[in-house]
Amino acid sequence: MPTDADFGERLETQTAGYLDRIDDCVALLPRALDEYASDGQYRETVDEIAALESECDDRVREITGVITNAGPDDIGLLNTRINFNESALLDFYKELDVVANHTERIGQEVVMMRPDADGDSFRDMQEMAARIVEMTAVLGDVVERFVRGLARSDATETLTEGIEAIRGLESECDELRNDAIATAFADDAVDQPLVYRELAILLDELANTIEDLTDRIVVIASKEPGIVTEADPEADGE
Repeated sequence: MPTDADFGERLETQTAGYLDRIDDCVALLPRALDEYASDGQYRETVDEIAALESECDDRVREITGVITNAGPDDIGLLNTRINFNESALLDFYKELDVVANHTERIGQEVVMMRPDADGDSFRDMQEMAARIVEMTAVLGDVVERFVRGLARSDATETLTEGIEAIRGLESECDELRNDAIATAFADDAVDQPLVYRELAILLDELANTIEDLTDRIVVIASKEPGIVTEADPEADGE
């Protein structure tokens, strides 16, 4: 019979594998944009993104199934943090899956809209994609440690640095989004500025989703003294 320690370890392991696939999926986005700009094999890369997104769907269903189907005996005393936060945690995993879903959509929209890649607006979007890859890598570390903190009753995790890094990168994405849109509409040579606006907003929504996930972590962790997500203002004042 599985022990409560087994349940926590299984959740941690499955989450780590799932995060790796999300990271692989998002990491292909800059490559797809670079290949598109150089008339490379970008369609194949977009297909790879779609395949990874499907795998992410399968993995998140497995994880949420593990949480939903586990009874008190499965979870046990060592995982009371998971039991207490079950509903919020299920919502968190569903939102996490949006990262892969949205990455796939951006790739598909580029294929369909066929924007001119020779311009500052497209280069700004390439920079946004690079920032999003950085955000996703940091998010993977933050989420792994967050789940570890929930799965182990005696665990303590400090996630402040990663959360602040994600917020900083999201702000950079905001600036790049604004630059991409403003440049597209300011340049009379740009034939379809609305295409750049749509794609820049989609990229920004992906960055926002990643930042929103850290906000969800902060809310859940606010009830768990072993998981620190915000800097201590008193410590800053010392």
